[in-house]
Amino acid sequence: MPSRITARTLPPIDSLITAADATLRTLSGASHAARACPRPEAPGAVLDDKQRRLSGALMRVNHVGEVCAQALYTAQALGTRNATLQARFEHAAREETDHLAWTRQRLRELGARPSLLNPVWYAGSFALGLVAARAGDAVSLGFVVETERQVEQHLQAHLQRLPATDTASQAIVQQMKEDEARHGAAAQAAGAAALPAPVRWAMRLAARVMTTTAHRI
Repeated sequence: MPSRITARTLPPIDSLITAADATLRTLSGASHAARACPRPEAPGAVLDDKQRRLSGALMRVNHVGEVCAQALYTAQALGTRNATLQARFEHAAREETDHLAWTRQRLRELGARPSLLNPVWYAGSFALGLVAARAGDAVSLGFVVETERQVEQHLQAHLQRLPATDTASQAIVQQMKEDEARHGAAAQAAGAAALPAPVRWAMRLAARVMTTTAHRI
């Protein structure tokens, strides 16, 4: 990735409009996937009420993760002065839009609702994204690497917790896991800096609070 940055000190108006549009689409549920929703090779069995509630709770947590991803990438694109990196973050956000739409669709199919705290999750993640961007491009990329590493681990845990018969949710989560691994690898290759251990621990703690709360609310 080129290290030269552009001379601008404030985002142009089109970047601000893009960020505002992304925020409204994410929180209103108006985002649309560019790729078809992953589907299992064979349909699973009908879920009972207990299985449906568990799948709904887990997919609500996954949907919150995608709300946070939209906020992070949008803020990082807004905060960087590197035009190439800005384009990279905007592209990643568009890819994550698929996950956002897929998880929301699955929630509807399960008769579950998104988290009532989505605006809070979005605002907090947007603030973190801006802080990471202002810390420098290498740190911002390192934040992506660590975030995607933790998300990948979280999705693997969900694959193990989802009911065995819920193959529809499993197909979505598996594709999300593969995409997150690719995003993390791309950020690493672009020159990410390793984050200090206390920062990684704080990120894990914040993620644990978010996932525990979103599981219920």
